[in-house]
Amino acid sequence: MEIAAKLGQLALGLGAFALVVTVILLLAGRFNGPKADRRLAWLFLAPTVLGLAVAVVYPALRTVYESLFDAHGAQFVGLDNYVSIFSSAEQLHVLRNTAIWVLLSPLAATAIGLVYAVLVDRSRFESFAKALVFLPMAISFVGASIIWKFVYEYRPDLPGVSQIGLLNQILVTLGGTPQQWLINAPLNTLLLVVVMIWIQAGFAMTVLSAAIKEIPVEIIESAQLDGVTGIGLFRNITLPSIRPTIVVVLTTIAIWTLKVFDIVRTMTGGQFDTSVVANEFYTQSFRSDNQGLGSTLAVLLFVLVLPVILYNIRQLRRWGA
Repeated sequence: MEIAAKLGQLALGLGAFALVVTVILLLAGRFNGPKADRRLAWLFLAPTVLGLAVAVVYPALRTVYESLFDAHGAQFVGLDNYVSIFSSAEQLHVLRNTAIWVLLSPLAATAIGLVYAVLVDRSRFESFAKALVFLPMAISFVGASIIWKFVYEYRPDLPGVSQIGLLNQILVTLGGTPQQWLINAPLNTLLLVVVMIWIQAGFAMTVLSAAIKEIPVEIIESAQLDGVTGIGLFRNITLPSIRPTIVVVLTTIAIWTLKVFDIVRTMTGGQFDTSVVANEFYTQSFRSDNQGLGSTLAVLLFVLVLPVILYNIRQLRRWGA
C-alpha cells in the first residue's frame, strides 16, 4: 500500500507538471505583436517565480517571523532570541567554532589545492595525481565523516586491546598513549575542520588548475627569458593571473563551510564543544523543541551566508566580463 501511495504521488506530480507545460505552450501560441517576446519570457518565468515564492521566500519570511517568538511560538519576545545568541556562553561558543571553521577551511583548502595544482601542472602523471586529490569530492560529507571517525577512533589502552583508529595506532607504534581525539576541546574542532579541508582541497585544485592552464604561454615564456623562474614566476605571474579564480574558490568554500552540518552531526553530534550554527539550529529546532531560538539561528545563518554569496556573484560577473 505504501508503494502504491508513493507511485500515486509520483504520477500526480508528473501529471501536474505536464498540465503546467501544456497550459504554458497553449498560451504562448496566442502571443503576437511587438511585445510578444517579453510576454513569452514572463510566461515561462512565471512557474519558476511562483515556485521560488512558495518554497523559498515564504519560508524565509516565516522563519524571521517565528524568530520573534518564544520557544513554543506562543508569546512575542521581540529581539530577545537575538540577544540570547550574543550573550549566552553556550551560543557564543557556537559562534566561536563557526568562526574557526570559516577562517581555517577556505584558506587551508585553497592553499593546498593551489600548491598541488602548481606542482602537478604539466607533469607526466598529472591526470592520475589530480584524480587522487579529487576523489574525496565524490564522497558525501556523511561518508567522509565516517571514514575520518575511524581515523580518530579510540580504544582503551589495555593489554590485548588493539587500536583500530589510524591516528592512535600510529601513536601506539611510536610508543605513545592513545588519545580520545574527538572529546578534547578545542582540538576536536580543528580535527573536524581537517575533514572539510580534505574534501574541498580537490575542488580548489581542479578549479585553480584550470585557471593556471588559461595563462597565456607567451607571458610565461617572456618571464622565463627575463630570468624569472620558480617562486618568482609563481609570485609575479601565476598568482596575479589567477587572483579572480582564487577569490571565487575562497568564497565558494566559505559558503559551504558556513553551512556545515553533516560533519559535525555525524562525528560528534555537536557535543564536546564542537557545535556550529547549522548544527545548533537543528538541535534547538528538532531536539530541544525551541522553535524561537532555532528560527533565530537560521536567520543568523542566512545573514552570514548572504554577503558572501553576493560578493561571489559580483566576482563571477567581473571575471566573466
